[in-house]
Order: sequence, then structure tokens, then C-alpha cells
Amino acid sequence: RSSGFLSLTRGLSQPRSMGDEDENPMKALKIEKLILNISVGESGDRLTRASKVLEDLSGQQPVFSKARYTVRTFGIRRNEKIACHVTIRGEKAEELLERGLKVKEYELRKKNFSQTGNFGFGIMEHIDLGLKYNPSTGIYGMDFYVVMKRAGGGRVAKRRAKRTKIGFQHKCTKTETQKWFVDKYEGILTN
Repeated sequence: RSSGFLSLTRGLSQPRSMGDEDENPMKALKIEKLILNISVGESGDRLTRASKVLEDLSGQQPVFSKARYTVRTFGIRRNEKIACHVTIRGEKAEELLERGLKVKEYELRKKNFSQTGNFGFGIMEHIDLGLKYNPSTGIYGMDFYVVMKRAGGGRVAKRRAKRTKIGFQHKCTKTETQKWFVDKYEGILTN
């Protein structure tokens, strides 16, 4: 009887030690989404042209953001449209991030990374991304913001039945994202 039990257990793999997290494919980091934002600071023609730039870049229709409150010194009123942004996912997000990092010469500061493992940076001129300069449009700077996730396990926080929080072990951290950035893009982290 015992020999039969032993032969059953012999085929099973040994239990993992705690140090093998790197091998778990569900723990690999991925880009969840990339948000491109152009904050113009006023409504009207300049904002419309900025949204055209984002549309050309992403192939998607941008969304307008409104001012939260009136600031007289900036000349903005509450609920006035002052910025536009677009959310990109998948292959397109990776390709645009690559172009954005190329402009920054793959160099980010450590403070560009948040505690939750996301990161962002800005560029001064959109034409650096490979768009043709159009005198009627002008030149716009923009913010890139990248939200990271794990390859698996995110559904527990999204599903309808038995919804729960993502566990502490499974959350993305600042150091992990920095390591991912350095490994994947051969990036440089500066102070």
C-alpha cells in the first residue's frame, strides 16, 4: 500500500521555494495602458489643434478635460475645456512608448516612478515623435503616463462575483518597474 502511494508522489514536482517568483509567468510585468495628455490651458482653436495632434498620433478620438475650478490668474473658468487626452492599449501603446522614450534617450529620473509601479514623463515637442511639422498646427508638448500590471491575476479585482483586492504580493512596486524599464529598454535611471 505504501509503495503505491510513493509511486504516485514520485511524479509530482517538488514544492516551490519562496525565491522562485521570477519564474512565474503570471507575475511578469506588462503595460496595461498608456495615457497621452496635452494640457493647453485654454479652450478654443489651440485645444482643437492639440486634439488633432493626438488623433494623428494614436488614430483614436481624444477626450477633453475640463477645469475643476476658476483660476483668474491663469484665465480659466470652471468647466471650461482646457486639455485633451487619449488612452492607448496593446501593441500601439508599446510602440508609442518606445518612440517617446527615444526622444528622452531612454533616460528617466527615479522620481518619474510612482510607489504603485507606474511612471510618466513629458516631451517638449510632438514633432520629435516622427510627426511632420505643420505650421498651421504649431508645436505641442505632451505628457506620457504608463500604467503597469501583472500578466495574470488582475481579474480578481474586476469580476462581479467574489470580487476581492489584489494581494500585496501581486501589486506592482516602484523597484520592480524600474528594473523592468532598465532591462527591457536598456534604460538609464538618474537621480
